[in-house]
Amino acid sequence: MQLKHLKNVLPAQESPDKIAAITWAPNNLKLAICSSDRVVQLFDDTGEKKDKFPSKPVDAKFGKKSYVITGLAFSPDSTKIAVGQSDNIVFVYKVGEEWGEKKVICNKFPLQSSVSCLAWPSEGPIVIGLADGKVRAGHIRNNRSQTLYTTDSFVVALAVNTRGTGFISGHADGTLMRYYVAEDSHPEPLGRITTHKVPPYALAWPLGFIFAGGCDGKVCIYANDGLLEQTFDYTNEEGGGDEVGDFNVACCSPSGQAVALGSYNRIRVYAWSPDRRTWEEGKGKHIQNLYSVTALSWKQDGSRLTVGGLLGSVDLFETVLRRVIWRNKFEMTYVGPSQVLVRQLEGTGATEGSAAEKGVVLRSQHGYEIKDVKVMGPGDSFIVARTSQTLLVGELKRSLLSEVSWNSRRGNDDVDKEKFYFENPNVCMVFAGGEMSIIEYGQNTILASFRMEFMNPHVISIRINERQVAGVHEYKKLAYLVDLKTICIVDLKTGVSLGQISHDSRIDWLELDETGRRLLFRDHRFCLCLSPVPCHGTSPPTMLLPHCSYVQWVPGSDVVVAQSRTSLCIWYAIDSPERVATVPINGEVIDVIRANGKTEVIVQEGGRQLGYALDEGLVEFGTAVEDGDVNRALAYLEGLDGIGGGTASEAEAMWRALATLALETKQLHVARRCYAAIGDVSAEHFLRETEAIEEEFSKQYGEMAECPEVWARLAIFKKEFKNAELIYLEQNQLEKALNMYKKLNKWEEAYYLASQRGEHDNVHKLKLEWEEWLKEPGREEQAAKLKESEGNSTSALRLYLRAGLPNHAARLLYKSPDLLEDEVIVKDVANALETSSFMEQAGEVWESFGDHKKALELYRRGKAFPRAIELARQKFPKLVVVLEEEWGDHLVESEERPDAALAHYIEAGRNVKALETAVNARQWKKAAQIIQVIDDTNTVMKYYEMIAKHFVSAKDYSVAEELYLKAGLYKDAVEMHIEAGHWEKAERLAREKLDPEKVKEIFVGRAVELEENGRFQEAERMYVAIHEPDQAIAMYKKAKKYDHMMRLVSQYHPDLVASTHTHLGQELEAEGLYTSAEHHYLQTKDWKAAAKMYRAVDMWEEAFRVAKNHGSADAAQMVAYLWASKLGGEAAARLLVRLNLLEPSIDYACENFQFDFAFDLARIAMKEKEAEVHFKCAMVMEDEGKLKEAEEHFIKAGKPREAVLMYMHGHDWENARRIAEQHGGHSSETKAKDGNNTTLLDEVLIAEAGAAFSEGKHQYAESLLLRAGRPDTLLDHYQEAGMWSEALRVCREYIPSKLDMVRAKFEHQDSDPVKVIGQSKAVKSNIRGIQTGGASGLYEKALEWERGGEPSRALQCFLKASDEDADGSIAARALDAAQKLVLKSPPGGQAFAEAARSVGQRLAARGHATGAAQFYLHCELIQEAVEVLVEAKEWTKARRIAAELDPRLEEFVNARHKESLKRGGNVDQLAEVDIVAALDLLAEQGRWGQCLEKAKAHAGIKSNFLHKYIAMYAAELLKEGKVLDALKLYKVNGMPSFPQNYNIYRRMIMGVFALPGLLGSKSYSIWADVRDCLLKLTDSMRKDDEMEAEMKTEFEGYLLASHYSAMHSAFSALDPQKYSTLISKLSVSLLRHTNVVPTDKAFYIAGMDAKAAGKESLAFVLLNHYLDVVEAIEEERENIDERDDSSEPVESWRRSSRPAVLDNTDFEETDIPLDAPLPLNPYLDAATHEEVKEWVLAVSVDQRVEQVLPSDRRGAFEGSLLGPDGVTSLPCVVSGYPLIGLTAMGGPRMSSMIKENEIVEFNREGKYALREDWNKLTVAAKLSGEDASHLRDNIRFISEWCGGVLGAAGGDAGFHF
Repeated sequence: MQLKHLKNVLPAQESPDKIAAITWAPNNLKLAICSSDRVVQLFDDTGEKKDKFPSKPVDAKFGKKSYVITGLAFSPDSTKIAVGQSDNIVFVYKVGEEWGEKKVICNKFPLQSSVSCLAWPSEGPIVIGLADGKVRAGHIRNNRSQTLYTTDSFVVALAVNTRGTGFISGHADGTLMRYYVAEDSHPEPLGRITTHKVPPYALAWPLGFIFAGGCDGKVCIYANDGLLEQTFDYTNEEGGGDEVGDFNVACCSPSGQAVALGSYNRIRVYAWSPDRRTWEEGKGKHIQNLYSVTALSWKQDGSRLTVGGLLGSVDLFETVLRRVIWRNKFEMTYVGPSQVLVRQLEGTGATEGSAAEKGVVLRSQHGYEIKDVKVMGPGDSFIVARTSQTLLVGELKRSLLSEVSWNSRRGNDDVDKEKFYFENPNVCMVFAGGEMSIIEYGQNTILASFRMEFMNPHVISIRINERQVAGVHEYKKLAYLVDLKTICIVDLKTGVSLGQISHDSRIDWLELDETGRRLLFRDHRFCLCLSPVPCHGTSPPTMLLPHCSYVQWVPGSDVVVAQSRTSLCIWYAIDSPERVATVPINGEVIDVIRANGKTEVIVQEGGRQLGYALDEGLVEFGTAVEDGDVNRALAYLEGLDGIGGGTASEAEAMWRALATLALETKQLHVARRCYAAIGDVSAEHFLRETEAIEEEFSKQYGEMAECPEVWARLAIFKKEFKNAELIYLEQNQLEKALNMYKKLNKWEEAYYLASQRGEHDNVHKLKLEWEEWLKEPGREEQAAKLKESEGNSTSALRLYLRAGLPNHAARLLYKSPDLLEDEVIVKDVANALETSSFMEQAGEVWESFGDHKKALELYRRGKAFPRAIELARQKFPKLVVVLEEEWGDHLVESEERPDAALAHYIEAGRNVKALETAVNARQWKKAAQIIQVIDDTNTVMKYYEMIAKHFVSAKDYSVAEELYLKAGLYKDAVEMHIEAGHWEKAERLAREKLDPEKVKEIFVGRAVELEENGRFQEAERMYVAIHEPDQAIAMYKKAKKYDHMMRLVSQYHPDLVASTHTHLGQELEAEGLYTSAEHHYLQTKDWKAAAKMYRAVDMWEEAFRVAKNHGSADAAQMVAYLWASKLGGEAAARLLVRLNLLEPSIDYACENFQFDFAFDLARIAMKEKEAEVHFKCAMVMEDEGKLKEAEEHFIKAGKPREAVLMYMHGHDWENARRIAEQHGGHSSETKAKDGNNTTLLDEVLIAEAGAAFSEGKHQYAESLLLRAGRPDTLLDHYQEAGMWSEALRVCREYIPSKLDMVRAKFEHQDSDPVKVIGQSKAVKSNIRGIQTGGASGLYEKALEWERGGEPSRALQCFLKASDEDADGSIAARALDAAQKLVLKSPPGGQAFAEAARSVGQRLAARGHATGAAQFYLHCELIQEAVEVLVEAKEWTKARRIAAELDPRLEEFVNARHKESLKRGGNVDQLAEVDIVAALDLLAEQGRWGQCLEKAKAHAGIKSNFLHKYIAMYAAELLKEGKVLDALKLYKVNGMPSFPQNYNIYRRMIMGVFALPGLLGSKSYSIWADVRDCLLKLTDSMRKDDEMEAEMKTEFEGYLLASHYSAMHSAFSALDPQKYSTLISKLSVSLLRHTNVVPTDKAFYIAGMDAKAAGKESLAFVLLNHYLDVVEAIEEERENIDERDDSSEPVESWRRSSRPAVLDNTDFEETDIPLDAPLPLNPYLDAATHEEVKEWVLAVSVDQRVEQVLPSDRRGAFEGSLLGPDGVTSLPCVVSGYPLIGLTAMGGPRMSSMIKENEIVEFNREGKYALREDWNKLTVAAKLSGEDASHLRDNIRFISEWCGGVLGAAGGDAGFHF
């Protein structure tokens, strides 16, 4: 098992903050953590904090810090948490199932001692370990605790077994005790197990073993009987000690096959090996600075281990053996050998919150290793797994799992033949070897097993508790085919056979109903039959239907649906087969669906599906009633309103039917509920009284006794009064019968009963009572009726009036004309009618009496307007109009009949009211007519709009327009025409009636709506109508309708057509729509872009097609060549042969120096080309200086002469001779030239000899030419050089025939009229003696010439003799004589000077420089004397002569002296002469170390000496790309504020920022060096008042950028995940410095840091801009390549000379530079760039991620110093983020921010830091380690830069660690 760190749940604190307890909820959804702050924090399963609640002391008076938490435990249902406390109490908090529910204490268990540990087994009460040694149990049901057992030693640990039935307690004396709190399937003996050597603080109880660890450095593993099985001893572990061996806590995995123990800085994991039958230590985790592990908890699914430490850190680790992905749908995580977590992957259809989505834990209850897991069945809803001994099956949605013994029943050979059937939701059917096994989900035994001839799931039916049946608590029934014609039915609960059915035909389908009481089956003749269950042959099955093609039980009922041909048959009461409902259909039934309170039969009719609804009331209610299940029927009716079933009348009918059933079964409480539901209060009250009578009777006579009173009352309730009467009379209770009638006011029936029974006294009494009853108040109506029947009208009328029935009185009044004449009676009746609000009747009475005014008044009051108007027309004509208006008001206000009131308002002339009424009555045409006659438009303005809108909806636009225009609603009229598509009318009206801005607003708004609704053409017309074609273009682009877009661009922006096509092509290319992109590229004739696109995605065929069809032949050849180079090998050759481009491609490869590819092509397909390729390759190798490779290829090309010429050209004569000798032969060129047989070697020797002559190596050259047999060439060389003696010698020795000719030439030279004194130096220096006597002969001849008076010839011979003499004796005499001869000559003149120089030169050549100088001085040739001493390096003599005789030559001597010293490299002497020259010499030689050392030594002479040469050295380093060396140079020597150096500083800093990979601790020193150097530089610049402010600002910016980079590097090296937010801030702050930080690098790093910090919106914007920048860089590089073909490398820091043309919309309101120049080289490699590109594309389609920059409370980008109001905030010196409200001028919030401790203020003005960021820096700096030292160095820098925290003791107070 491996531990993989997932995340840090809680960070470590600076001081001890012990994690007291950690616990996972059993449902795996919640994690509870408590530290020393006594607050319980709740997290979800991913470690995200969701909730928290504080604990409380046992008594508030002790204070919140009077206790500590010693244990936490979740309840088995995960809704409660038990909290153990040291103040002698355990609280149980109810936390609920959802987050955020109120936390309340539901139980508390006061104790006599401190709680030391706590556990809550899944099958028992809370187990509490106490400090006094007791172990108690807390029962939450009764809130009581009990002592389980008592020991004398402190309880240090509790460990629960994996089944949750028992626990082990560990005590301070080492005792281990076992106890069970629930029934266990494999119990072990209770009590003491064994004694561990030390207190077992680390205690765990896995399967079959006990782990114990303590302070002795050992982990002991005991068997359940207490015997020691294994020991892991760590006392001698290297680097260990007491800390390593101190085990503090342990926990067991849920499977019991892994145990984790925590110690100092380490987590150890042990796993059970089923194969070796032993425990093995796995790869644990060593976590530096974790300190002691104080809490461990394993997630119940086994996938997570949570670890808490001493400093308050909590980490989440994944505990996984391996993972398997099943068909890309399910992830199977093996968290232990016998436990697998099966989870459905996201995006595969898992229902949110379902068991499959959360994960199902598949565990072997026996601990066997799970080896094979498969997800099977419909919808991948079932799981099957195997172990060596068992089979595991389960249903994923309900998380029901079963494990049954399997391989013991059958061999492994049957495994591949097993077939699983999952059609039944409750059981899994496994068929193998003719045997069917049924496994019920959630049960660990096989439900049934039986033999079958064949397997078909349609002939097996299993029903398990699918529907509750009255009187039956549980049922499990099975029906299956024993053979083709025999059905067997079995009660699986008892194993008893319920019968067999033998049919006369083969059965192909069967199914039990849901209760298992009936069986339907169908034979192959399509006859449908029904049989009851059980069936023991008492009655044959009933044939229900012939020709049955479909049959099904309606779910949840006993209703059967079947199809027979074109009839749909429904049996609502299946026990009455003859009662069948039929519905004609035209298709095939395919399903029956019952959901949402209704049942539908789905019929496929042709190409459509129709639903035929069943009577849900009959289905549900009828089934319940049939089952006698009153409660189910009641439940259905109670939920009827909720499911929307039935009308009110139907519901009431069903309530009444249920009440009847309840009364029949004497379930009075149900009947009472039914009547209450229908609102029959009296019935409900009556039944309640009846129920009370029954209860009282039962108390007296027993529950089994029948109560007559109840039966009688029920008969009364049913209105069966005669039956009730009979019941009373049977009980001899006549009085009760009479009282019944009396209570019912049935006096006649009572009188009759009494008379019939002969009860005369009762008869008389009843008569009196009846009469008295009539006299009672309220009985006047009955008395009046009696009087009326007796003919006493007056008395009856008075009684009716007394009874408040004036209508009856009026009726009598009209029936009796004599009463109508009695004014008193008339007034009484009329007043009574008026009092009773019968105004119309009262008016009729007064009208009949003749009082018309009174009648009219009553008519108006009674709203009897027809009678009132009729009367007014006759008697009061002027009131007709008023009455008409009143009638209209009444119809509107009281009767809500505005349509009827309309005519009355018109009659009354009230047009406004008529209009309002017409509108309300929706009489729009009348309203339009009425409104036309109303002159006051303002009064009815609102009605214009309402009426117009109606006519718009009715599409009567002309009327609507007329109304809008009359009301001045021009905008509405325009919008109406727009909506209707009347564009011309809309535009005409808009331009006539509205101002242009309003027109634009309307049209744009409407266009946007149309665009959103996809009506693009209409939206286009809107945009074009207001002259906004650009918006239409943007609309089509957004909708990706590029044809329409380009149509508009061509129409309105023809100059942008090409660029738009290009842009579209690029966008489509990025989206992968290459064909469309090609179309747009080709529209601009930019076929190269299309071909490049296809090349980039390896679509070479398309690239070649484009190049061939749209480019030149060379272009097609180029693409083919690139295609072939991509393929390589034989594939490339075949391709080029097919395209007939092989030879051109080989030539092209050679031209582009791709010789490997050329060789491959030539070797495979064109061998005749190989030699040519070799020759071309050799030429290139020669040009590159790779001579050996060139030689090899020349030879292979059959061109050895070219190889020889190559070496000859480089004067590598040895190699030239070697090749010439190896590949000898005659040189055809030389042979043609000279006509002789010159070999290649001869040619080499001749050429080498020529070179030797030019170098003065005459003897060597002579030997070469003689070797080549070319003495004539040798003679020519000597003659040309004027070496006549050598020429004569060669003639004498090798070419005697030419001797005379050569002598004649020499004599001619010797007799030249130009005197020797005037001869050229070249001739003089090469004259040799020609006499056979040599130098001596010449000397003698000279003497003769001198004696003969020929000084010129004598001088010539003396000079020849000196030249000819080899040993020097004659030469000395000859030169001495020559000197004397010259001195004798008259001085002056050119000839004299030339002669003197000839002699002096020979003296100097002989090494007599001093003599030559003296000779020159005698001849008054001072300059020549000085020069000869200079040449001899006699500097002192030369300087003295110059000083004495010609001071002008001193400068010359000094210059030559310096030059000599320079050439000789004698720096020390040169320094004495000229230190500047010496330093320049060292610089030229690249000896920078010595140069700088000497410059430092002489810095006192000139202060800028050193930095001049430092700058030169730095410039050289930067040119060579050695940026870091230049930085190191300035770090050592400082960066002075010399303006001439600023450009070097700038290049160096840019070069550092352009370097790749400067992240983490390894790069920190670099950034620190840059930062420190810049700090000193800017400090000195700040002191220079003459320095330009712009320059100061620039380098201040460099300082900030380097500081942010140093901080970024330090935090990244320390803990990038923990400090991700601060790291992201720093990288965002660097975006302000893209003038120095490469733009693509800055945006990439900022984007990736934002992504790491979880800021996906910010990351998307930044990385998207990064992609834009890289694209611009590539374009710029292409432009540079086109402008400059040079292959020289480009320095990494170099930028483009032109600013980038980018879409900077997102950054317009920020302080991020928008015009920063682009780098010439991209920062990232292609692979990483593609990863970024893929992420950006993925996020761009994620609607959850907002693709905007995050803003702060200013409304500005959170990382921008520039606010929306133009105010620039100061940056935080730690993170660079803005200090909102704080500017360089202070800001209004500065004092409050300082007061509220939001910021940290430094001594230097304008330097502040956010308190949060400053605290992170200082806290992190206090950690140990090299990475933390970087942070301490940053604090040191801030102290120097900002002057320390203001107000602290000392400038850098608080900065020391």
